[in-house]
Amino acid sequence: MATDLLPDDLWNEVRPLLPPHPAHKNGGHPFVDDRACLRGIIFILRSGMAWQLLPKQLDCGSGSTCWRRFRDWTKAGVWPNLHEKLLGHLGRLGEIDLSRAVIDSASVRAVFGGPTPDRIPRIGRKMAANGTSSPTPQASRCWCARRQPTSAMISRR
Repeated sequence: MATDLLPDDLWNEVRPLLPPHPAHKNGGHPFVDDRACLRGIIFILRSGMAWQLLPKQLDCGSGSTCWRRFRDWTKAGVWPNLHEKLLGHLGRLGEIDLSRAVIDSASVRAVFGGPTPDRIPRIGRKMAANGTSSPTPQASRCWCARRQPTSAMISRR
């Protein structure tokens, strides 16, 4: 079952896209194989289960290991290139069904945009009360702002 998730020909296309592992400081446990981690990541993403529930029978390492590798590859920018390779691989196999594809404005940028619409003309005078204005005078926090000037104040000016 694990080999079905990542066939040899697809793995050979994907392998050059993955970054090399940094050297372990002070020795340490060897890294889990990239192919095994990618199989685990594919399994988790396809099944939608939690990382910690990754079955040991798949021999992909632990869920934490696969999650850390997913995080590191995301930071390295691996996924857009890997997605392109995967689409090319599936296209050569005739496995892409474009009748199920969806394109929306969030995924396709309108570089030049469309025509700017005109303003919508009013169709009549509004007779209802406006909820944003009030017939009462504007309130002020300062008590002195509403005070009438006295003759002493006027003479100082």
